[in-house]
Amino acid sequence: MDIDREALRELLLDLHPEVDYDTHTRLIEEGIIDSFDLVCLIGDIKDRFGVVIHGEEIVPENFNSLDAIWRLLVQKGC
Repeated sequence: MDIDREALRELLLDLHPEVDYDTHTRLIEEGIIDSFDLVCLIGDIKDRFGVVIHGEEIVPENFNSLDAIWRLLVQKGC
């Protein structure tokens, strides 16, 4: 399945519409996305795209930016 990058951006914008996801590269490290946001995002990704993200994949490197999340999903074969 090819995941629409804009649909992924929309999920992020639902969490924090004020953030420019094209430029932020430290979403987790700067506290823009907190643990509750991360749980919501992972659930939304599963609901929207049918992709399960496992616990060992939930690291800042995979969620610090739109590009990082996109790469994670691509690596999972989406």
